[in-house]
Amino acid sequence: MRRWLIGGALAICWTASAQCQEQHDDSDLAKKLSNPVADLISIPFQFNYNDGIGPAKDGSQVYLNVQPVVPFHLNDDWNLISRTILPIIHQHEIFPGSGTQFGLGDITQSFFFSPAKPVNGFVWGVGPAFGIPTATDDLLGSGKWSAGPTGVALWQGEGWTVGALANHLWSFAGERDRPNVNATFLQPFVAYTTKSAWTFSLNTESTYNWEAHEWSVPINLQVAKIVKFGKLPVQLFAAARYWADSPDGGPTGWGARVGMTFLLPTEGL
Repeated sequence: MRRWLIGGALAICWTASAQCQEQHDDSDLAKKLSNPVADLISIPFQFNYNDGIGPAKDGSQVYLNVQPVVPFHLNDDWNLISRTILPIIHQHEIFPGSGTQFGLGDITQSFFFSPAKPVNGFVWGVGPAFGIPTATDDLLGSGKWSAGPTGVALWQGEGWTVGALANHLWSFAGERDRPNVNATFLQPFVAYTTKSAWTFSLNTESTYNWEAHEWSVPINLQVAKIVKFGKLPVQLFAAARYWADSPDGGPTGWGARVGMTFLLPTEGL
């Protein structure tokens, strides 16, 4: 009996220790996902909904952003992080008589050169960004090739992540009868990750159009959780969005975001 009790106690301690270690690992993964230049392959599928579009505010837009992030180890000191945003868009009556469009939008491709190891929790990365006119309909994209600088800086400690990502794109080629691209993107963010791998975050994904002198300012409040599909870690997330400012005819009021991020090993890259 005594051996059984001792054995049972050891089994309980081992199980609790394993569960604690698993939670710790999941929390570390969740914290890495709050870092846009983390040494982690992630593939987010981000489903977004906006309405109140157009002069009569009766237009709507649904789009899926596929956003693979792939790090490459250049050497012991530096990484190159590739971040791609591929939008798949469905929109209806974004202005009177526009009808419905469905297809690909323009791809945004960014590359960040980033130190392999943070210093006192501080992480940064800089590099080029490109706008690629892959839209399958004129109303789904700019029709322009564009390029410019991008950068990110953040600090992580005690569950917190605080930082900002930015880029600026200028058009340099494309359809001559389309407006030029001259836009600044700003994404300040703050996130808190718990020991059980829940992440609560607040950010804006603001864009200033220097040609039209107009802001787009969506504010996103998001909650996310790491779960396991077999051995594959996946982060599930949902967010509410409020449009603090938008161009004439742009989205107004509230929107929503839901999705999942698949996490993959980085060995060999």
